Amino acid sequence: MNRFGSLCCITLLLGIADSTWGQDAKADDSFGPVVPKARAVSSQPVHPVLIRNEHGPLTRVVVEVTEGEEAVAKSFVFQLDGTDDLGDLESLTLFSTGDKEEFSSATPIGEPAKPAKTVTFRGERVLNAGKNVFWLSCRLKPTADLAHRVAATCRSIKTTAGELTPRDDSPGERHRIGIALRKHKDDGVHTYRIPALATSAKGAMLCVYDMRRRMGRDLQEDIDIGLSRSTDGGQNWEPVRVIMDMGEYGGLPQEQNGCSDPGLIVDRQTGEIFCFAVWMNGKPGKHQWNDDGSEPGFEIGKSAQFLMVRSKDDGLTWSKPENLTRKLKQEAWWLLAPSPQQGINLPDGTLVMPVEGRDGRDALSTFATIMISRDHGATWTVGKPAFSGGNECQAAQLGDGSIMLNMRNDHERFRAVFVTKDLGQTWQPHATNRNTLIEPNCNGSLLRVDYESEGMKKHVLLFANPHTQQGRTHHTIQLSFDDGRTWPKSHHLLLDEGRGAGYPSLTRIDDRHVGIVYEGSQSHLVFEKFALDELLKR
Repeated sequence: MNRFGSLCCITLLLGIADSTWGQDAKADDSFGPVVPKARAVSSQPVHPVLIRNEHGPLTRVVVEVTEGEEAVAKSFVFQLDGTDDLGDLESLTLFSTGDKEEFSSATPIGEPAKPAKTVTFRGERVLNAGKNVFWLSCRLKPTADLAHRVAATCRSIKTTAGELTPRDDSPGERHRIGIALRKHKDDGVHTYRIPALATSAKGAMLCVYDMRRRMGRDLQEDIDIGLSRSTDGGQNWEPVRVIMDMGEYGGLPQEQNGCSDPGLIVDRQTGEIFCFAVWMNGKPGKHQWNDDGSEPGFEIGKSAQFLMVRSKDDGLTWSKPENLTRKLKQEAWWLLAPSPQQGINLPDGTLVMPVEGRDGRDALSTFATIMISRDHGATWTVGKPAFSGGNECQAAQLGDGSIMLNMRNDHERFRAVFVTKDLGQTWQPHATNRNTLIEPNCNGSLLRVDYESEGMKKHVLLFANPHTQQGRTHHTIQLSFDDGRTWPKSHHLLLDEGRGAGYPSLTRIDDRHVGIVYEGSQSHLVFEKFALDELLKR
């Protein structure tokens, strides 16, 4: 229903809930100037709100003034009926971002408010011709429940020219609660990147990642491998452990002894945990994936090195780095490195770890494959390259016992997908190879989840990546119930539509839950938790 106000004895139509424009308000010269005409739209962009963040953008309100003189916004009313538990919230704040639709906390409107079903913010803000953008933001308590959601809708805006009733452009949309697992300047570190997530045999969640201490760039730089650990399903995380740091090896500074791109595998029979990473010594300004950043042979300082650390006490302590380069890498290869993901266990105890490398100097002389161990990590054997021109990859066992390798593809904006029935000695392209799963050239995550339904044992594949071919946005989980042949849109779950670096990593937390860490729009590393039933029954 339209709301009317009077200004200079003229009846105005300011905002209409069904998105149509207000009628023209024309004034006779004897009655003064043309009064403002405006409409407002309220929306909730898809992204999580995060524990540990000072601000969690909830609702964007755009007031568009189309003609007339300036008006002044006096108050904003929001309803939080869609929020599961107001007790999850510490406070709410309203901000103005001028005509910019991106969130900024630079200009608050009024005072922060305590959570309630209806919240009113009072404070004057001039409404200029064109777009005027406002954001409602929340701060979560550390105890906020990861299973809960938060939602807020703008119901009315009072102005000096009358009242606006915003149109709701995202009815029913609610923000998931996650954790800002690692943020800029946590523990003095400039950038956190390249996560790999796994669950130990005892149920602890382990997330390893790059600690890029000075700046955000890849190797060669001062980068160590860090570990975050949770024993309560991701609600709380222990202080960071540095599990791989080559210090000033060879008399060179830390920025010439970086370790990067960690991968994890848990031996579910022994409980031992292995973490792999690539180490560069020397070569300042070089990159292991480009030109001579890594070279053929085994020599430290020329070829990037394949390192491993292990834990026998559920991730509490770790061994000194072991150099596996001469045992795994072919001398002619320019690079062999772990893929920054988690490995898998086969029913017979075989460990399967995705790896990557390059066999030439050319930019497309890259490959992806697996390495296996049949003796609980004592020795490893590298398979034949599955695909040339791809690298970062993730493995999963299919229903027929074969292993699928899902790979970043540098040729085009589709995932490369190959299958092996002999542990990487030979490979065949999958039906969806380079034609189904889209990507912007980024790491992705593939996870098999076994479950029971109506007394029958079943399994599903989960795949996560930035679901777009342009830029790393729209971070999404997809499901396949037929070993990756189809990925129905009905089972696409959009996590974050904003820009982040991607690099998701999935893990099975317990019988009922799945977890993911990814580089999202709201933090360097974002953790979210999902009920398996929610994913299956969408």
